[in-house]
Amino acid sequence: MYERWATILILMSEDDPGYAVSSLEQMGEGYGFRKIRHELGVTAFGINAIVIPPGYAAGVHYHDEQEETYFVHAGEVEFRFGDGSTHVLSPGGIARVSPATHRGIRNVGDTDAIVVVAGGKDGYVGRDGQAVGDNPRGGPPGAA
Repeated sequence: MYERWATILILMSEDDPGYAVSSLEQMGEGYGFRKIRHELGVTAFGINAIVIPPGYAAGVHYHDEQEETYFVHAGEVEFRFGDGSTHVLSPGGIARVSPATHRGIRNVGDTDAIVVVAGGKDGYVGRDGQAVGDNPRGGPPGAA
């Protein structure tokens, strides 16, 4: 059931050397939430993964303050919004949702779906990365 995402690496460690590494499989079994923020000690924003069985629809919700970004890692997921619109996203699909916007998701595929959800508030900190060593750009090609 989890073959498509068994290779996902998320950061995790007990000694907190400045990073953490894990996988969704290590965070739990079956359907439902994987509390990535808790498991990895993320403090700057919320982040979870949701494993959704075929045909399942999550309830509609909204937030008081938190903007969310949804990334579809596996499956076919329908997003429905308070204005009545629906959008089906495939693996690699991304949706950003304002706090007050009503939203719900449903697995419209015939396989398990995995959605990673990151949420936060108070804005983007800007590009504050600093190159280390011989790579003056400090990132992948095209990251200038």
